Amino acid sequence: MLNQHDSLDLAFSALADRTRRSIVERLSRGEASVSELARPLAMSLPAVMQHLSLLESSGLVRSEKIGRVRTCSLDTAALGQAEQWIQQRRVEWDHRLDRLGDYLETLMNKGEDHGTKG
Repeated sequence: MLNQHDSLDLAFSALADRTRRSIVERLSRGEASVSELARPLAMSLPAVMQHLSLLESSGLVRSEKIGRVRTCSLDTAALGQAEQWIQQRRVEWDHRLDRLGDYLETLMNKGEDHGTKG
């Protein structure tokens, strides 16, 4: 079983590619067959299958084969982990920027105090 850091590494690695991001974007609107996913892409079906394989191994996409049709869908849990990690970084930076703003305001107030007493 992969730990959270490994699955985040795989998810971000998969999302680093423009083609895979476009596949994820398309799947965010609903499930689609491999041929539907391949249609707008300027590449061969085997190349699309390689991208889908990587997305599946990263946990971002699931697929199911019924008869001759392979249908893909997003695994929102894996996307949720990536979103949570990004949100945690955003919160940390918001706190840092708030502290910096408080510090700068303190410096400005000290400067005003020195300017009026002199």
